[in-house]
Amino acid sequence: MRMYGNWRSAAAFRVRIALNLKGIPCEETFIDLDAGDQYKPDFLAINPQAAVPAFFDGDGPPLTQSLAILDYLEDIHPEPALLPKEPRARARARSLAQVVACDTHPLYVPRVRNYLMSAYDIPKDEMMGFVRHWFETGLKTLETRLAHEPGTGRYAQGDTISHADLCLVSLWVGTGIFGVETAPYPTVKRIAEDCLSQEAFAKAHPLRQPGAPA
Repeated sequence: MRMYGNWRSAAAFRVRIALNLKGIPCEETFIDLDAGDQYKPDFLAINPQAAVPAFFDGDGPPLTQSLAILDYLEDIHPEPALLPKEPRARARARSLAQVVACDTHPLYVPRVRNYLMSAYDIPKDEMMGFVRHWFETGLKTLETRLAHEPGTGRYAQGDTISHADLCLVSLWVGTGIFGVETAPYPTVKRIAEDCLSQEAFAKAHPLRQPGAPA
C-alpha cells in the first residue's frame, strides 16, 4: 500500500492512525502543499481535486477522501475493528466522525482560506478569526454530544476506538496550530489526550512527519 499525503493534512493524519492501529504497512509520499505541488499535472492526474490523501492498494485508480479510505481499510482488514458492529452505535460513530470530516475541517483548509483572502481581500488576522470560529463550532458540537449522549464511554463511541476518535483527534491537534481555546471542551480533551498517549496516534502525529517544522 502507498499513499500521497502531507505532514499537516488532518485527513492524511486520520488515515495514518488507522493504518497504525491495524498494523498495515504503507509507504507515504509527501506532497508539498505550500509549494503548490498538488496543482502540478502529475498530481492532478492522480487526484483532480488537488487534495491529499490519495491512497493506492494494488492496481486501479487511487482512493480519495479520508472517510472512504477508512471504510475501505475496515472492509479489507476488519481487525481490530474501528467501527462498532451494532448498527445504531456504528451510525453514531460515523455521525461524530462526519461532524469533523464533513462539516468542520472543509471550512478551514488552505484552499478555502486562500480563496477567501484573495477574492474578498480579507486580511490574514481576520481569516484566522474565521478559522477559529469553525473550530469552535465543531468542538462545541462534539462536546455537547459527547457530554450528554449515553453512547459516550472511554472514547467517543463506547470503550473502543472508532473512526469518531480518529476524526476528533485530527481536529484537536489543530487547536494548537490555530490558537483555539480548548478549556470549554473537557470531554473532547479527555478523549483526545487518551488517544494521543497511545503509540499508534503519536506516531501518526503531524509534527512527527517529514517536512514538519521542528
